Order: sequence, then C-alpha cells, then structure tokens
Amino acid sequence: MFYLNKKILITGGLGFIGSNLARSLVNQGAKVTLIDSLIPQYGGNNFNIDDIKNEVVINISDVRDTYAMEYLIKDQEYVFNLAGQTSHLDSMTDPKTDLDINAAAQLSLLEVCRAKNPQTKIIFASTRQLYGKPDYLPVDEKHPIRPVDVNGINKLAGEWYHLLYNNVYGLRTCALRLTNTYGNGMRVKDARQTFLGIWIRRMIEGDPIEIFGDGLQKRDFNHVDDCVEALLLAGQSETANGKVYNLGSQEVIDLKSLAQLMIGISPGAQYKMIPFPPERKAIDIGDYYSDFSLIRHELGWQPKTSLKNGLEKTLQYYKEHHRHYWDIQS
Repeated sequence: MFYLNKKILITGGLGFIGSNLARSLVNQGAKVTLIDSLIPQYGGNNFNIDDIKNEVVINISDVRDTYAMEYLIKDQEYVFNLAGQTSHLDSMTDPKTDLDINAAAQLSLLEVCRAKNPQTKIIFASTRQLYGKPDYLPVDEKHPIRPVDVNGINKLAGEWYHLLYNNVYGLRTCALRLTNTYGNGMRVKDARQTFLGIWIRRMIEGDPIEIFGDGLQKRDFNHVDDCVEALLLAGQSETANGKVYNLGSQEVIDLKSLAQLMIGISPGAQYKMIPFPPERKAIDIGDYYSDFSLIRHELGWQPKTSLKNGLEKTLQYYKEHHRHYWDIQS
C-alpha cells in the first residue's frame, strides 16, 4: 500500500499498460489522473478503464500540449510516463510525428517538471527495441545500443533526456526497457503495438495466424501484470533513480512454437508461414531476449505469470470483449 493517497499522473493512461497500472493504483487507494489523447492509431480505449472510470480523473489531452501538461503535473507526486508512439513501421513512414511524441514531447514534459514540480518522481517506459540486433544473448543493460528504426532512436532520446534531468537537475527519474508486453487491453485491431495483438484477432475471427519467415526468431514476453509490478517497484525505490532496467522473462520461445502454444489453448486455430514483407524485414532484429538480473537484484522483481497462463487469460478476455476493440465481420 505504498501508493495509498499518493497523487499520481499516468500519461497514456487509457492505453494498454497505463490502464492496467491505473487499476492497480486505484486498488491501492491512490489518487489517479489519466492523460490520453485518444488518437485512433495509438491504442487509447475508454473501455480499458470501464470498471474504474468513476475512481480516476480523466483528461483528454496530448503530451505535446505544454500548457495542459503544466496544469496537470504541478501537484503530482509520481508521473508514470507511458505515452508514446509504439509502431516501428509508422515511425519509418512518418518519422516527424514519432520524433514529436517520443522525443520532443518528453523533453517538454521534463522541463515542465523541472519548472513546476521538481519533487515529483518520473518513471519512463522505454523499449528493448533500442538495442537493435543483439551481439549476444541474453541482452543486458551494457549491450551496445544500435536502433534499427526511427522509433528506437527517438525512444532512446526520450530515455536519455530522463536520465540527464536526473543527473543534472536532480529530478528523480528512471527508465524500464520493456520487452514484448501482452495482456488485457493491448491493441488487437492491428499490429501497431505488438504482433500478438493481431494474432489474437485472427484466431478469434477464424483466420490463420501469419508467421513471417521461418518462425524461428526467439523472443521473451511479459504479461502486463508483471510489467505493472515492475513500474510500481521502480516508482517506490530510491535505488532506481537515474537507472535503466531491462524487463524480460526466463521463458524464451520461437514464434512458430508460440503459435503452436496458442493453438493448443484455442483448438481449431491455425497458422501459416509467409515471406517477410520487405519493410518489416529491413527492421527485424532477429533473436532477442533479455537479461533482467539487474532489476531482480536491485528491486526484487521477476515475472510471475507463465506464458501459457497469461495467453489463456488474454484470449479469454478478447473472446468476451472483442466488440470493444474491433468490429467482427459476420
């Protein structure tokens, strides 16, 4: 109950991770304000917080709006900074918007905190994508950083702005490099947020899962409940200030085996292998899985939800609530 009565702001609060974080904080008695732009292609969804909508304050605004951020940040004790443009392909076709949201807006937010509320603690959601193609596995925080797309470069800039403001101005900030996060509330209308989303949609609609290439690319996954726990631990820990932590899992699986696991959970589903689209192949990173020993040792975090159990819960959720996330064709 560390967050009991704490004033907390979540950017991207109607999105996938933000809404799950909000639910956990509400259950702990926190006073939660959510910011979301509800731009259609970014994943915010009012249904994500339908069960707690009367227990949070919702502000529909954009993190690029400095005046709105000045008003919303000034009294907050914690800022969980989750707003961002997450599509790697979109970052290549519209790099300027990605720059505005993932880099420039992050700098503006930090400037607002420095000027209006330097006591607040800021937890930034970064990404494993900034490592690029791994030199070795599992990837730890000392691995070279070589983003393979515009999104990775801009997320890296946003992350380093947070660390700079910690080191130079004394703002308390930290960053978590998230891996493939999945669970209730993730975008499933398309593959903008994670490929697992469109896999789930195709399964429920009766279409085969599409696997690019040979399907042997290895990945690790975190259920959103474990991701939320990591965010909360980072927020309450002074040890985390100025630090970057990888999230990850000890369950490493290739994509073909992942599809087979999902089909085992939902009999009747199928998958098919298709050639890599050129635009995706150009930014594919091959095998990737994380070494998360630093956050385990310093903050005591490790994932608790098995991949099978997490996928079972996620599939069941979308079977029940798909009408709130996409329109099924009859």
